[in-house]
Amino acid sequence: MAIHKLTVRKLASLSKPGKYGDGNGLYLYVSKNLASSWVFRYQIKGVKHYIGLGGSHAVNIKEAREKVRRARALLAQGTDPLQALRSTSAMQGQVANPASGNKTFDECASEYIAAHKGAWRDDRHAAQWANSIKTYASPYFGKMPVSRITTPIVLQALVAIWNTKTETASRLRGRIERVLSFATVRGYRRGENPARWDGHLQELLPRPSRIKRVRHYPSMPYWEVGLFFGQLCLSVDIGAMALGFTILTASRTSESLYARWQEIDFEGRVWRIPGERMKNGRPHSVPLADATLSILRRQFGLHPEWIFPGVGRSRPLHSSSMLSVLARMGLRGVTVHGFRSSFRVWAAEKTAYPREVVEMALAHRQTSATEEAYQRSDLFERRRELMRDWAKWCIAAKT
Repeated sequence: MAIHKLTVRKLASLSKPGKYGDGNGLYLYVSKNLASSWVFRYQIKGVKHYIGLGGSHAVNIKEAREKVRRARALLAQGTDPLQALRSTSAMQGQVANPASGNKTFDECASEYIAAHKGAWRDDRHAAQWANSIKTYASPYFGKMPVSRITTPIVLQALVAIWNTKTETASRLRGRIERVLSFATVRGYRRGENPARWDGHLQELLPRPSRIKRVRHYPSMPYWEVGLFFGQLCLSVDIGAMALGFTILTASRTSESLYARWQEIDFEGRVWRIPGERMKNGRPHSVPLADATLSILRRQFGLHPEWIFPGVGRSRPLHSSSMLSVLARMGLRGVTVHGFRSSFRVWAAEKTAYPREVVEMALAHRQTSATEEAYQRSDLFERRRELMRDWAKWCIAAKT
């Protein structure tokens, strides 16, 4: 069996998530966010076992190999190294710093949020972190020293919501992992991260994708959009204007409602949305058709910043305003987000535009190799034609 297959140079060049073997049962797991950790994989009586050896930021490859050597020595003596780790910390050779051993999980979470808050998109992200931890993690181990948090303790919090609130639970697990990694770097704890997924919790919990129920937003059949849009244009209130703009641009509710005049280029006929307001975090340019520009001109002058100002004029229109328009028109089974589905199905069934062009118009992340190739260009001119044809479809009944 080949060993020492990984080199310092190769480790420095890793840029993709995956599992990279060094030999002798040692692997480096690289997550989607490129965080990496060492894992020792071994078998006893045909049953696979995994031991986390620490993140690569704290444990270098030489140290990881030495830990594997010690684990192999225990196996040769007939001792399960995982049991030895739990009872004597033989794999670590260290304990948490006594001076910081009483730092609680809640305290570490607060420190982590404070340290990273400035790099997050907005205050809501920090609030989501704090609220999820307070609601789902703190009742189980919030007051517990991070040096004493183990896998069974983390599992208690996750199992309680893993099957019923899967997306929330998955995000919570990632946040717990980040906080505990932070605690390790700060010297508040030692050892493997009990919230790590790769090679650890994935053996104890079902993958979220296996149990997650996909939420489909009720949408209007694309062949009914034209008639609906004609009726919508009879209204001149801001909610109706915002809904019309959202439909014509195939944008998300928040993207439309938080649109600012500084993002609109009338001469270039384009709406440039900054990355911090996009779901995928990337700037997005939306071609504007004649009908879309017409809505913008009707809104011009109502507010110096917001295109669709709210009642108090200090903030944009509330998202419920567009839902109220739908309810007023007797469409309680249709959602605003559902019009993106209407657009997508229309493009697939009534046009010859490539799928990649449609996906870019919806600002979806590209996943296949072909779509990745398209990322070199945003296909703006093709999307301009697509949005022009969509606008024609929407206003057909009106004319």
